[in-house]
Amino acid sequence: MMDFKRLSYFLAVAEELHFGRASARLGIAQPPLSRQIAQFEKEIGATLFDRSRSQIRLTQAGELLLERAREILERVDQTEREVMRIGQGVAGRLRIAFVGTATFGVLPNVIKTFRAAHPDIELALSAMNNAELKRALIQREIDIAVARPSIEDIELKSQTLIEEPLALAMPDSYAGMQSPVKLSDLKDATFVLFPRRPRPSYADDVLDICKRNGFVPSSQLMAQDFLTAISLVSVGAGVCVVPQSVAHNERPGVIYRDFDGENPGTKLSLNYRRDNRSPHVFGFLALAGKMAHLVG
Repeated sequence: MMDFKRLSYFLAVAEELHFGRASARLGIAQPPLSRQIAQFEKEIGATLFDRSRSQIRLTQAGELLLERAREILERVDQTEREVMRIGQGVAGRLRIAFVGTATFGVLPNVIKTFRAAHPDIELALSAMNNAELKRALIQREIDIAVARPSIEDIELKSQTLIEEPLALAMPDSYAGMQSPVKLSDLKDATFVLFPRRPRPSYADDVLDICKRNGFVPSSQLMAQDFLTAISLVSVGAGVCVVPQSVAHNERPGVIYRDFDGENPGTKLSLNYRRDNRSPHVFGFLALAGKMAHLVG
C-alpha cells in the first residue's frame, strides 16, 4: 500500500530535483528525507531517482509516478475535505420518506428551508405507507420516516412534528352543509378509507372514530392511498376523514368541513433509527421542530 506522506515527500524531491531544496520546502532535515525516499522506493519496488550524477534525475518509473502523484494527492485532499464536510453536516445525502398526507401542512416548508440552508446536502425524497416506512428504516434504506401517527419499534425513535384535528373531505354536492357537521349525520354516507393494505392502518383509526360517534359506516370504499381517496371524493364517490392541514388546499369537486363529535385528532411524526448519529438527521429534526413550533 502506498504511503501518502512519503508520496508527498517524493513529489517535493521530484519537483525540486534537489534534496536540500526539497527538505527546506518540507521543513525537515535532509538525512531523514533521504531515508524516507529510500524506504519509499523499497516499498514500491522501483528506483525513482538516478543519483549517479551530480544532479539527481528522475528514472522512467519516477517520471510516471510524478505524472500521477499530483492527481493522487489532490484526490486524497479533496476526499478529506468532502469527508470532513459530511461529518460536519454541511454536505452528503439525507433520505426522507413520508406518508401522502404529510405533503400538506408544515413538511414541504421544512424541506424547502432545509434545502436552501444546506445546498450541498442531497435530499432523496419518496412516498411510502407506514408499513413501508418501518421496513425501510429498519433496513437502513432511509434516514427519516415521516409517519402518521408514528412508528413503534425498539430500534426506532419518534419525534412529534405536529398534532392537529381531523376534518371531513366531502363532494361539493354537500356544499349546503355548514361547519361543523355532526359526524353521526353521515352514517348512511359512503366513507372512503385508506390505505387498502396493509391493515391495521389509518383506515381502522377512522372506523374507530365512527364507532366513538355511535355508528359504523354501512358503505365503505377502500382506496390504496390518500391521493386516490381524495380523487374518489372529488367525483362524488363518498366522504373521507382527513387531517385538518389537508383542508387548506383547494381541490376541484371537494369541500372541507369541521365536524362535531368525538375528534381525537392525529399527529405527524419524524422517526429515525436510534443508532443513526448523522448530523444531517439531527439538523433536519431541529429545523422541523423549530418550524412546527412557530406554526403551532
